[in-house]
This record gives sequence, structure tokens and C-alpha cells, in this order.
Amino acid sequence: MTSTRSDSLTHYLDHAALLDELAATDNLLIIQDLDGVCMGLVGDPLTRTLERRYLDAARRLDGHFYVLTNGEHVGSRGVNGIVEALFETPDRAGEQGRYLPGLAAGGVQWQSRFGDVSHPGVSDAALDFLAELPARAERFLETLLAAPQYSLDSDLRRDLIASAVLDNLASPTLNINVFHRHWQDAPARYRQLQEDVAAFMQGELEAAASAGLKDTFFVHYAPNAGRDAEGRERLRASETVDGKLGGAGTTDFQFMLRGAVKEVGVLVILNRYYHRHTGHYPLGEAFNAIDAPRNHDALLALAREHFDPALMPKIVGVGDTVTSYLAATENGSERQRGGSDRGFLTLVKQLGQAFDSGNRALFVDSSGGEVRRPGVDAARLTDHARDASVDVWPALNGISDPEDPLRLDAIFPRGHTQYIDFFCELAARR
Repeated sequence: MTSTRSDSLTHYLDHAALLDELAATDNLLIIQDLDGVCMGLVGDPLTRTLERRYLDAARRLDGHFYVLTNGEHVGSRGVNGIVEALFETPDRAGEQGRYLPGLAAGGVQWQSRFGDVSHPGVSDAALDFLAELPARAERFLETLLAAPQYSLDSDLRRDLIASAVLDNLASPTLNINVFHRHWQDAPARYRQLQEDVAAFMQGELEAAASAGLKDTFFVHYAPNAGRDAEGRERLRASETVDGKLGGAGTTDFQFMLRGAVKEVGVLVILNRYYHRHTGHYPLGEAFNAIDAPRNHDALLALAREHFDPALMPKIVGVGDTVTSYLAATENGSERQRGGSDRGFLTLVKQLGQAFDSGNRALFVDSSGGEVRRPGVDAARLTDHARDASVDVWPALNGISDPEDPLRLDAIFPRGHTQYIDFFCELAARR
């Protein structure tokens, strides 16, 4: 099958041309994911590392670079601790303004480059409920894993639970990567755990409603299989290959605040960007992800109404979690597109069309890490770049497809180190 699009996609690997374009752009705004993009994907978040040169480059791009992540800045699993580890003393990161500015927890946790953290629009009652969830998750897993269907011994349970329960302040998470590694020879057991964890999270939503916090939270699956007719994210099931576990499917079950959706975060960042460069908040100083609309049409309408087109920057969105695959259904199969970066990258491209600002969506192949992800066929991409008649789409199997509405502009098939090289060169040239 050849591409249904009329234009060639040879630009995917033309990083030099992209670098020239962005280096010459005065009004530039980079909005970037973290895990898998500027650091490798790992099974245990406590083992993540950053490169000092990346932090130096981010500092040079001050005012034109912000992060947008479902992880968090603060806490035992936060990125700030990784940043601080690169300095002689932890306080040096703040003194030098080397923290990564932008939004975490899907868009509800704001941080300046000096480490000032806030949660605009979030109530104390919501934060209190979130603070208690990790302990409930630990008790749930302890009981579940001791039950006959799992029967794990106490020491193993303790170690696995310690790795799986992430006590994030605004987005407590169950990350079951450790179980995916543990049950390589027991795919049915891992698949059952996915369902059990999803049921636990649903129970927490019901508990929140009973506590007067109905519609305050939602559960984010990463990676996911897109959304159902009601707008809820769909669990992506694991895969079995020759009786062993293949693709992990959904590994992160994040209990998040309504509004903690990355595409909303794009407008929050854009609002702050305008203020940084003009002294004026187009959407108001108090605009936040909790109170903002959540569908793309409403977000685009809000942007068109309030943002001055003459001042609109070229936005570059960078992510690593975009999926597209055929899923079996009662009627045969259907194309399901998802991934936690798909929404915000799509909005970035839509804003580029609406404001004629030439926005770009960059994809970093994170399949080389410890977490199973669809990977790019770099050799086929290279062949396509040399000869446009070579069908490119098999190279993006599991990531994109010929009818995918999200148009990627560049791909970094060698992962986060290749992207960091690009990022540092861009910062140096600007």
C-alpha cells in the first residue's frame, strides 16, 4: 500500500533544514514532553537521569522553552530531584534558575525556572484526596498480590509495590512496568493486573464522588488506545507473542485532576508566553487548566478570539507517545489512535493552521528504553528520504498511518540523545 497523501514525507529526517528554520525564528515557543524525549524511558522513575548540557541549553532558551509533562516537578519521583543531582548542592539549581519551567501533572502544576511551584485553580480538598491515594494504592496491591490468583511472597510484593506506586503530589500513579518485566512468561497474569488496576482507579473515582469531589478527577492511561464515545480514555491491552509478553500496553495509571489534559496546557503556556513578551495575559492572569474548556474546537475558538495573530509564535511541540494501530472489534477491526502526546501535538498543528504560524510537531522514538513502545524503522525512513516512491508508512507502524490527521514534521529515530544534540545545537545557534 502506498501513501494516500499526495506529498512526499522526505522531510522527516531533514533535521538540518529544521534547525536552520528554527534558529532563524525570533518568535519561537518550544513545548516539550520529558520522559522519552530528553531522557530515556526506564522501568523505575528513580533511575532517570538528565544531561547537564540539556539543562544549559534550556536555560539559554529562557522565555522560548517550556515543558508539558504528565509527570511532576516535585516529590520523590519528580524531575526537580534529577536536576538537583547535577549540581554540587541542591540549592544551586534554584539559585542559577536551572529548573525546567512549565507545566507538570498534565497541566495543573506550574513551575518557574527558579523552582517556584503552584497549582492554579486546584482546591485544597482535591489535593488532600490526592495525598491519601498512594497509601490506599499500596494497601490495594498488598491485598491483591497476596491473593491466590497472584500469590507473590511478602518480600517480592514489597519490592514490586515500592516501584509501582508513585506518590506524585497532583497525579498519584500506579506504574506497572516492573510487573511487565516480572511476568514475561505469564502474560495472562499481567493482563489481569491491568484490569485489576483499572478497576481500582474506577473505585477511587467513585470514592471521590462520595466525598463531594464528583467530576474533579479522571484516570489517564499511558499509553492508551484513544478515547471512547463518552470521551474516556481506553485501556490498551498487552500483547502476547509465542506465549510470552510482548508489548506492555498501558503501563501508567494516573489519577489526575480534570483539566490536566496536555492540549489545555498548550493554551496555559501560550497565555504566559504572551505575558512574558508583551506584559499582557490575553486569557487573563488567572486562566488555568482546571477552569478551561477541554475540547479542541473550544480551545481553538478561545485562541482565535484572544490571541493577537501578529504576535503568535511559531510553536514546536515535541513528544514521544503517539500510537496508531488496528484493534479487533465485534465487526472486524478499527483504527485506534491515541498516546498521551497526540492531543497536544494535534492542537499545536491546528493552531499553526489557524494562525498561519507554521507550527511543527516533532516525534522522538523512545522505543530503545526499558519500556516497550512501537519503534520507527529508521532504515526505511532513510530509503524513503532518498526515494519518495518507497512507501513510508510501514516505517511508522504502531505510531501513525496514511489517514492519521496528525502530521508529524520531523522524527528522531535514534531517540532522546539524538534530540538532545538537536536541542543543544538550536540553543547555541540562537
